[in-house]
Amino acid sequence: MQNLLNTPIINGTSIMDVLTVEFLVSAFGSVLTAIIILIVGFIIGSWVSGRIESIGRRNRHLDETLFNFLGNIVRYVIIGFAFLFVLNTFGVQTTSVVAVIGAAGLAIGLALQGTLSNVAAGVMIIFFRPIKLGDFVEINDRAGTVKAINLNFIELASVGNFQIIIPNSEVWGNTIVNYSVYPQRRAEWVIGVGYGANLAEAERTIIDTIMADPRSLSDPEPFIQVNNLNASSVDFLVRVWCARTDYFQYQADMTRKIKEALDAAGIEIPFPNRTVHIVKDDD
Repeated sequence: MQNLLNTPIINGTSIMDVLTVEFLVSAFGSVLTAIIILIVGFIIGSWVSGRIESIGRRNRHLDETLFNFLGNIVRYVIIGFAFLFVLNTFGVQTTSVVAVIGAAGLAIGLALQGTLSNVAAGVMIIFFRPIKLGDFVEINDRAGTVKAINLNFIELASVGNFQIIIPNSEVWGNTIVNYSVYPQRRAEWVIGVGYGANLAEAERTIIDTIMADPRSLSDPEPFIQVNNLNASSVDFLVRVWCARTDYFQYQADMTRKIKEALDAAGIEIPFPNRTVHIVKDDD
């Protein structure tokens, strides 16, 4: 029995040594120190992360998503250092632990290539900011307002207010149409009038109706000209600039106002028609 108690188990420490009061007090002190280090690490990490995130919230010209990402990175780094200090407290060689973590990270990376490609694309999106929260964008023929930008996916709210989730690898590797970047947009209409209409009067009626609306911008200069001779109509192409926030309602309102103005001026807006000639056979 005595030989069993004197058998070394860890670094020359025998079972008899483990059962001594001095060892238990030392182990308890190490555990208590480790707990304190972890608690302090979590507190400091959360505090520093919160301070970094608050910078993005306080300044309207800064991207809040970027600072949230940086805050999370800093918090995890601080917590990671806290765990290394804990291992040192128990006498563990951290260099070997780091090597093991590196090898495990390589194996996990090879197994999760698809997921990591989304994470890498997410980092690029956050740093280069081709889109931001609140932007109205179109990605792979899917349009909506950006609600969230995460490391793995982008969340959009469609015009019909349903959720669209797009993996970051599809966002970064494809064309992004962002309708919210520039303050002005160009509205466009194709207005057809009858072949018997006075084109000068029709042109004046259309442009006067549009420019009478306070949302219409005179700079850049509005554009109108005959663009096409259809089977049953002469088509005007009209382009006028407006504020980005007015675009959709403005374009719909002007379509109605143009129709009403042309009707009031007695200018026909034709619809497609076909003339059928019946030939009687004398035989």
